[in-house]
Amino acid sequence: MRDIPDPGFAGDDGSADPALLAALATARQDPARAPEALAALGRARLLVPVTAVAGEVETGPDGLAREKDSDMAVVLMRGRDGRLALLAFSGHEAMTAWDAGSRPVPVTTRTAAAAARQDGAEAMVVDVAGPAPYVVQGDDLTALAEGWTLARVGDGVGWIRPPAE
Repeated sequence: MRDIPDPGFAGDDGSADPALLAALATARQDPARAPEALAALGRARLLVPVTAVAGEVETGPDGLAREKDSDMAVVLMRGRDGRLALLAFSGHEAMTAWDAGSRPVPVTTRTAAAAARQDGAEAMVVDVAGPAPYVVQGDDLTALAEGWTLARVGDGVGWIRPPAE
């Protein structure tokens, strides 16, 4: 029998963290508060939707196409400007508002950001269908993907690199 590793979210019921929701909503209304949203995201569990994608298809004797196999894939969205973004959600309610049929996979923000980068996305959109959609892109997406921590530095904020492993 194989052991399935614990993803680190034992007891998680899929609810959104109220502190994360508040930070995202505040930053959306006041972009100067973005560091608070990024700091909250750095500590958050997100849900990444995974959906089945048809793999090999064969045609049966009746002439109808049938899936021979399928793969699971994260969901990417292409913006009006042509850039790709990985979708992630603060909780099950926000994900269901977007699409009730996708399977939620709980991950750290670092894992979600790293997946976005690995899949060639330039951004990660959190809660695309609300309550407070938030976009992480550029250096912030890279810093989250690499496990950097946002900290106060003098009168501002800056990313701190994690210790070498």
